[in-house]
Amino acid sequence: MTSEEFARRVEALRPTLYRVCRAQLSAEADREDAIQEAVFRAWRKRKSLRDERCFNAWFIRILINACRDIQRQHRRVLPVEETPEPPPKDDARLAALRDAMDCLEERQRLCLVLHHIEGYSVKEVATMLNLGESAVKQRLLRGRRKLKEMLSEEVFGE
Repeated sequence: MTSEEFARRVEALRPTLYRVCRAQLSAEADREDAIQEAVFRAWRKRKSLRDERCFNAWFIRILINACRDIQRQHRRVLPVEETPEPPPKDDARLAALRDAMDCLEERQRLCLVLHHIEGYSVKEVATMLNLGESAVKQRLLRGRRKLKEMLSEEVFGE
């Protein structure tokens, strides 16, 4: 894979990468660090990719590992001061959904983002997360149930 092809494919994945990071990391700086680290690791290991058709899943797996590394680093550091994230500028429905997603367990949130937002099949999500398909289905089910409980009908006008 040439450097131009690599850059083109990473650029095409940019919105997906951000959403996957947001599912795992709350701080914008951490998300940027994770994406940068994933690009670096993928570039270094690009020759280990056996089938270029699997580039997206391969790259997302690298990104998930980079996010987890950042989470591990944060466990070792005691925060001096929590800085709240700025309030979303989106409409109330989207803000409510985002807040509800943030309340889910990471493993459920990540499955929901990859499957429902990014459009990956259950099988692809299972491969990316090194899980069985039944585990992914269970996390999706539990995540959807929790979202349904958290989101009131009045927010979505149903």
